[in-house]
Amino acid sequence: MHPSQLLQPVEHVMALQLVIGNKNYSSWSMRPWVLMRQLGIDFEERALRFDFAPDSAFRQAVAAVSPAGRVPVLLDGDFAVWDTLAITEYLHERFATVGVWPDEAKARARARSLCAEMHAGFSALRSQCPMNIEAQLHAVGARLWHEQPALRTDVARIESMWAQALGDSGGPFLFGGFGAVDAFYAPVCMRLKCYALPLSTTSRTYIDRVAAAPGVAAFIAAALAEHDFLDFEEPYRQGPDPR
Repeated sequence: MHPSQLLQPVEHVMALQLVIGNKNYSSWSMRPWVLMRQLGIDFEERALRFDFAPDSAFRQAVAAVSPAGRVPVLLDGDFAVWDTLAITEYLHERFATVGVWPDEAKARARARSLCAEMHAGFSALRSQCPMNIEAQLHAVGARLWHEQPALRTDVARIESMWAQALGDSGGPFLFGGFGAVDAFYAPVCMRLKCYALPLSTTSRTYIDRVAAAPGVAAFIAAALAEHDFLDFEEPYRQGPDPR
């Protein structure tokens, strides 16, 4: 699929609902949202404002649909799927022809490996550079890059896997067309942009391509429109950046 186009919505018997948190901060919510939007899988969004107080409306609403108590949650009627990998596999089984995973078996296994590595790893990048789409934390990024060798190691591994996948597939996305692996790394792209970490030309070009994909661009626009500064999600700012 060309990055400037979206597929037509996929027909379904009952509307899927995706329960998410604040788009500006929720990297986990971003993954299935952009995947479904980009691939034309129709869904209803239920956005919940983050509030982690014990009896908050957020906690109560999520607990009502998922025993894990976290977002995102995909609802198919009264059936709930939580965890982004499980959601991705459910979407692949429901909509096998839209390109969630690559068609070729070895490419599909490699794409799943890259998603699993993102799902379980890169703790330095996650903890030191939390996703914050509206923020411009370039000075913070420069300081972290200088002080945190584990962060540099994470970024080097990400750049290496991106370069190999793009070289093997020929692009424009990691395995040709936009798929689950690109959705999983879309929040990484947001982090790398926000903190302006040093990157190769190949990586910067890929990040720009991901950000311009219609499903990702729609998520970014919605995140910028939230104007909802949550201090507990903000280790580096005292207030929102002017836009």
